Amino acid sequence: LFLMSLFLSFRWLVIAVGLVRAYLAKGSYHSLYYSIEKPLKFFQTGALLEEYLLIAKYLPGIVPSSVVLTAFQVMSRVFLTWAVTHSVKEVQTEDSVLLFVVAWTITEIIRYSFYTFSLLNHLPYLIKWARYTLFIVLYPMGVSGELLTIYAALPFVRQSGLYSISLPNKYNFSFDYYTFLILVMISYIPIFPQLYFHMLHQRRKVLSHTEEHKKSE
Repeated sequence: LFLMSLFLSFRWLVIAVGLVRAYLAKGSYHSLYYSIEKPLKFFQTGALLEEYLLIAKYLPGIVPSSVVLTAFQVMSRVFLTWAVTHSVKEVQTEDSVLLFVVAWTITEIIRYSFYTFSLLNHLPYLIKWARYTLFIVLYPMGVSGELLTIYAALPFVRQSGLYSISLPNKYNFSFDYYTFLILVMISYIPIFPQLYFHMLHQRRKVLSHTEEHKKSE
C-alpha cells in the first residue's frame, strides 16, 4: 500500500515535470495540454480504481474523506478528461484546460504525499498544512477551469451533435449531449460547496488538533 501511494505521488510529478519542460521549451503556457495529454488520460482513468482502494477500503482510518464527495471529484475529472477535453478537440487549446490540469496536479502531489507519509507514521507538518490549506485556492481554480472548459465546448457540441441521439429510432430514446453538459455544470452548484466546506471543516479539525498537540509538548 505504501508503494502504491508513493507511485501515485510520482506519477503526478511526471505530469508536473512534463508541463514545466514544455513551458521552458515553448516559452509560452498556451497549448501545454498536448505535452501531458497521454499520461493525464492514463493516470486519471486509473484513479477510479485507485481511489476505491485508498479511500474506501484501505485508508478510512487514516484519511478523513467523504467517499461520496471523493467519488464525485474523481468521476468529474475522468469525465472532463475523456467526455469533454478528449472528445471536443477544439477546447484543447483553451487556457482553462491548463487551469484545471495545474490545479489537479498540485492537489494530487500534495494529497498522495500526505497519504505516503501518513502510512509511514511520520507526517511532516508542512505537508499536513499544505494538504489542508492550499485547497482553498486550488479547488476554486480547478472548478473554474473545468466549468470554463465545458462552457467552451458547448458551441461545438451543439453544432456537431456529439453523442446526441435523435428520434425516431428503434429504441424510442433521445439524448441531447448539449443539454446534458449544461446539467453537469449546474450540478456543481450543490456539490462543490459541500466538498469545499467539508475540507474547511477538516482543516479546522486537523490543524487545530495539531496546534493543541504542539502546545501540550
